[in-house]
Amino acid sequence: MSLPELSQEEIARYSRHLILEDVGMTGQRKLKGSSVLCIGTGGLGSPLLLYLAAAGVGRIGIVDFDVVDESNLQRQIIHSTSTLGKSKVESAAARIAEVNPHVQVDVYNEMLDSENALRLFEPYDVIVDGTDNFPTRYLVNDACVMLGKPNVYGSIFKFEGQASVFNYQDGPHYRDLYPEPPPPGMVPSCAEGGVLGILPGVIGCIQATETIKILLGKGDTLSGRLLIYDALKMKFRELKLRKAPDRQPITELIDYQQFCGVPVGQEDLPSQGDGFERISAKDAKAKLDGGWKPYILDVRKPHEAEIVKFDFADRLEPHEQITGIADELPRDRDILIHCKLGGRSAKACTALKEAGFERLYNLEGGIVGWAKDLDPTMTTY
Repeated sequence: MSLPELSQEEIARYSRHLILEDVGMTGQRKLKGSSVLCIGTGGLGSPLLLYLAAAGVGRIGIVDFDVVDESNLQRQIIHSTSTLGKSKVESAAARIAEVNPHVQVDVYNEMLDSENALRLFEPYDVIVDGTDNFPTRYLVNDACVMLGKPNVYGSIFKFEGQASVFNYQDGPHYRDLYPEPPPPGMVPSCAEGGVLGILPGVIGCIQATETIKILLGKGDTLSGRLLIYDALKMKFRELKLRKAPDRQPITELIDYQQFCGVPVGQEDLPSQGDGFERISAKDAKAKLDGGWKPYILDVRKPHEAEIVKFDFADRLEPHEQITGIADELPRDRDILIHCKLGGRSAKACTALKEAGFERLYNLEGGIVGWAKDLDPTMTTY
């Protein structure tokens, strides 16, 4: 396939690439003739998209169905205060156009699922996974395997990040690292556990580097290696990855929400199980206004309560320590348990159920859901 030519403006723009022996005119023309699809325009997608555009990748696709929220701006640097409330793909596309008007940007303002993944992936040379949940990671992996596309992977949580390259040159893929998903709720989302804002910048830049190397056919990629970064210790370490000998072939895309045990619409919550009741903020408020007097237990961390709390809560105790105070909790009253979003409180309900408690209620959506549905003057985080 013939490579596209560079205009005089592009030669001036990419001059620092052109004087690199391992890039040069031919390499830059390869980049211009290449295409990359980025899944997600959040923390990882932001630096990734900016650097791919600046590098001169000719065609960039972006898939996301979310809108820009104020809590995104701490780390999602492709968006800005002026784009709050706007579609993330449109916000990202506008910023990319400012960075490099020579890049073609394809926007897909839709949720990636088993129905559209193969169609969306097929036209692109490399797929980059900038998502933050297990169902989508397995979907991206399986679609890449079926189409023979490299999958540039990254993940972040708190102060630690990971990066690798899957399904490249007969190397391992994501299911070789995680053959089965963890139990629902075992790994908190960044919304529950938090993330250092700079961390996705580091991992996203690593993903961009690996993508450029793949497109140029240069260097040693992270295929067969998992790179782990600890920001607090400022250390990188590496694990070797190999293809699982008993790995089953992937021949179709499945229901990944079901595969990961995540109820549709409750991706951030663990499986509720039996033994306690789920109650919405609106229903809880109506019961409280009607005279309901439960013992109210906040299972967040103390530093979270410094941000916002219910004045009517009876006790604050992190969910990991809940069994240690079981003897101090009432067994003759209803207990309403809450956290930020509902995930940790569900774990606390399960732990107390196993300790013999029966009158347990989990506040769905947590204190954030309460603020959203009932009291918009409350601080959210």
